[in-house]
Amino acid sequence: MDSSEGVRGPISVPVVRIDPDLPLPGYSHPGDAGADLVSRIEVLLEPNGGRAMVPTGIALAIPDGYAGFVQPRSGLALRHGVTCLNTPGLIDSGYRDELSVLLVNTDPEVPYRVQRGDRIAQLVIQRVESADFVEVVTLSDTERGLDGFGSTGR
Repeated sequence: MDSSEGVRGPISVPVVRIDPDLPLPGYSHPGDAGADLVSRIEVLLEPNGGRAMVPTGIALAIPDGYAGFVQPRSGLALRHGVTCLNTPGLIDSGYRDELSVLLVNTDPEVPYRVQRGDRIAQLVIQRVESADFVEVVTLSDTERGLDGFGSTGR
C-alpha cells in the first residue's frame, strides 16, 4: 500500500487580517494538526478562574463540509494553568466574524498576563458530516444498552 494513499493536501481557508500586524494562523512543525492563534490584545487573567474573551485579529471562511475546533495550548496549561473554556470551541463554516478565544486561569494564586501576539490556542480544521435525524419509536439493542456515565468503571 502506498503511504500517500488516502492523504489529502491542505484545503484553502480564506483569512481576513483584522489586525494587519499579527501573523496568520500557522503550524509550528510539519505535520502538526493545530495552527497557532495569537492574542490581539493584552489582558490580565486573575487567578482562581479569571477569564476573558481574547480576540485573535483574524476572521475565516471555513469551507462547507469542514469546521474549526479551537483547542488549548498544552504548554500554557502545564506551566501556567491557562486553558480554554468551552473546549473545543466550534467554528461553523458559516461563521465570518473575528475569532475569539475564551481563556481561563485555573492557577489558584498566580495571575497570568496575556501579551499582544502571544500564542493562546490552536485551531484544528476537520472534515465534518451532516446527519439526518430520523424519529423512531425504539432504538436497536447494544451490549452497553442504557448504562451511562461511569458504567465502565474507573
